Order: sequence, then structure tokens, then C-alpha cells
Amino acid sequence: MTQFTKRNIYLVIGFMLIIFGRYIPLPDGMQPSGMNVVGIFAGVLILWLTVAIDWPSLLCIGALGLVPEIGFKPIFAASFGNETIIFLICTFMCTYALSETPFLNRCALSFITSPAAKKGPWQFVISFFAAVICIGCFVSPTVLFVVFLPIVEKINEILKLKRGNKIANMLMMGLAFCVSVSAGMTPIAHVFSIMAMGFYNTATGLSIGYGQYMAFAVPVGILSTAFLVLIFRFILNPDMSEIKDIDISILKKELKPMDKKEKMILLVFCFIVILWVLPSLLKDVVPAVMKISKLGTAFPPILGVIIYSVITFDKKPLLNFNEGMKKGVQWSSIIMCAGTLAIGSAMTNKSIGLTHYIIETLSPILKDVSPIFLIIIFTAWACIQTNFSSNMVTVTVVTTVAVPLIQAANGTVSCPAVVSIIGMMSAYAFATPPAMPHIAMAIGSGWTDTGSMMKYGFIFMLVTTLITVFIGYPIASALM
Repeated sequence: MTQFTKRNIYLVIGFMLIIFGRYIPLPDGMQPSGMNVVGIFAGVLILWLTVAIDWPSLLCIGALGLVPEIGFKPIFAASFGNETIIFLICTFMCTYALSETPFLNRCALSFITSPAAKKGPWQFVISFFAAVICIGCFVSPTVLFVVFLPIVEKINEILKLKRGNKIANMLMMGLAFCVSVSAGMTPIAHVFSIMAMGFYNTATGLSIGYGQYMAFAVPVGILSTAFLVLIFRFILNPDMSEIKDIDISILKKELKPMDKKEKMILLVFCFIVILWVLPSLLKDVVPAVMKISKLGTAFPPILGVIIYSVITFDKKPLLNFNEGMKKGVQWSSIIMCAGTLAIGSAMTNKSIGLTHYIIETLSPILKDVSPIFLIIIFTAWACIQTNFSSNMVTVTVVTTVAVPLIQAANGTVSCPAVVSIIGMMSAYAFATPPAMPHIAMAIGSGWTDTGSMMKYGFIFMLVTTLITVFIGYPIASALM
């Protein structure tokens, strides 16, 4: 069967569910509009998983607008009119301005040419991973990988490491894995955690602070990276004597000193990050900072884009707005985010009644279920699915199911903590090429291979799941 034929089959199935899903026999207690929304969700999900993520998202919005109980104006407000959309657009543009400077390279090289990195081979590896993790907290995964890829190739060239070498394989896998981990550590320039927070806000009317999210996700990311080093040290176990006298300081000579323009771009970006994180961290110490959070999560990046566009060097703005919109904004992600916000809004709409139906149906079943079982189920589900399908599909599906189920558990499990974990784990994609673009890019580089990525990716998946359940969840539930 050709790829074209498969695509047509998936299209037919998807459209059949979207159009005729409303006619599926109703379970006891479910409203017709609820089955209509479920059919749209199922049809669009098939298209997301098999065909594309962009135009099916527009189809999702259009189909939901035709549901009488919802209508187009509310669904437009819930999708493209959602604060998350303008937040993501402006955040992508701010990080684009930063990525156009040598700053990211400067940071990376400062880690791997530091005195600590020169003390030994494993110290160098730890410094390299730390560079990826630290920079990745503020930069989108694909941009981060593209920044580090030439650095890895230059390191291999200096160390005379050939393709197939265990050390070269470890560096490339480590880069790919750490990029994924860093994408789950903060909501800054990372779609998945923002989407999870948006779903939670839509379903409950409550919000999860950036500081609260990072207070649990950053420790989990750091601990996961530490275990990654142990996995490579004791399972992959490369012969590090090949690089015991490592010194790649020559790479720093290629960088020019930091100029005023780079300093100004960095200063503005730091200001934006402070506005994001400060309110939720200091709300109990300095209540006045909560005035900033009342302006909304989109305010800091909007302000950043304006500042970047106003300040000029050599008669040119720090950010070329048109260029930033074309090259910096990941439009496919934006469109899918709008579609997933729409479906999340529809499924939690009181007129549709799906949430009420799920809670009424499952409350008797879940009242005796162990809380740790639910936490393990949703953590493992998110981690496994994100390694085989789109990260945004993962966060959409798992969060949509998790929120009403946890509400049905009558407070035995922290809903914001589980939602935050789903957002984080949706970024923890390591094992297969469909997991994330940079995983496919790592395999395509020739420095690692599909077998190695799958083997160590699945081992790392297991480790991160255990860390998240037994360390991450207790921290998150205590803070949210």
C-alpha cells in the first residue's frame, strides 16, 4: 500500500468521524452534543497523528464552530483569541532576536572550555550537558539543537573522533536527550507546558504560575540529566582514555567580543524572563509583584517585542519585525495550539456536558483507586505517547482525559501537579524519529543511529518517569 493510499484512508476515516460522529449511539448520561465533540476530537486526532498538524487544526476549529451549543465566536475566542497564542508568537520573536546574536554560542563555549571541563573526560561531558540544559531553559528545542550541532561536530573534529565511535555517539545522544529535557524544564519558549497550563485554566478557571512550574520541573530536569550521565557511564561505558587530555579552547578564538547590541538584546531578554518568573516566586514575600501577573502571561513578551522593535543600532531595530514573524515564529505549532485550545474548551464546555458525564461515570470507580496509580498512569502515558507521536497531540489527549478523571478522584490527587507533569513529560521525547524534529536530526547527522537512540532513549524514559512520579509529583503537589 502506497503512502498516498494510506493518507487517503486516514482522511476518509477522520472526516467520517468528524461528520457522522454525532450519530454514534449515545452511552447513558451523555448528551448528543457531547458525542458530536468526541467525534470531532477522534477524527482530528487521527489526522494529527497520520497526516499533518496544521490544516487539521483549522478543520477542528471549523467543525467545533458548527456545534450549535458552542458557535463560532466562542470557539474563535477560545482558540486564536486565547492569550496563549499571542504569548507564543511574541515569545518566539523574542527568542529569535536572541538566537540571531552570538550569545548562545558564547554561553555554550563558556561551559565546555571552563576550568572544570578541562579536569577530565567525564567533567567535560558533564559541562557539555550542563550547557545544553541551561541554555535550553530559554530557547526552543529546534533552535537549541541547531546551535549545538556544529559545536559537537567541531569537538569531534578536534578530538579526531570518527562516526561509530562510542564517545561521538554519546555526545550526540546526550545533546538530543538534554535538548528534550530542557524543553520540559520551563514554559519559556516551550509550547507543551504552556498548552498544559492553558488546558488547566480553561477547565478549572485556575492558573499555574511559571515559578510554581519551574520549582518542580527544574529539579526533575537536573536530576534526570545526572542519571543520564550515569546511564552513559555504566551502560554505554565508552573508553574515555581517548580524550583524557581534552582542550578545545581554540573554539573560543572564533568568537568576537560582546558588542553593545548583543548586550542590549540580552538585557531586554533577561527583563522579560524576570517579569515572567518573579510574581509567582515572590507572591508571598512581596504581594505587590502580583500586580504584574494580573497583566497576563502575554504582557512580558509583548513588551519585549515592542522594546526590541523600538531600540535601534546602526539605524536598524534590534528585531526586524517582519523577519521575526517569518523566520522566528513556528506557525504550524501556533495553528495546532489554537486547534488544541479549541478542542479543550469544547470538551470542558458546560453546555456540552462531557466533563459532568465523565465525573459522574468514573467517580464510583475511582474512589478506591490508589492516588499513586493515577499519577503513574498519566506520567507514563505522556512519556510513552510523546516518543511515538506529536508532542502537542500528547499534551492535548492526555490532559483532556486527565483533568476530569482527577476531578472525579475527589481531591486525592493534585490536578495542577499532574497537568504540569503532563506538560513536562510531553517534551521528554528521546527514543524515535517521530518524537521530535531534533531526534530525527540527530539520527540523520550520522554521529548516532536509530538503534542507539531507541535503546538509551527507552532506558532514559523509564528513569525520568520514576524520578517524576516519586520526586517531581511530591514537589509539584506541595507547591500548587
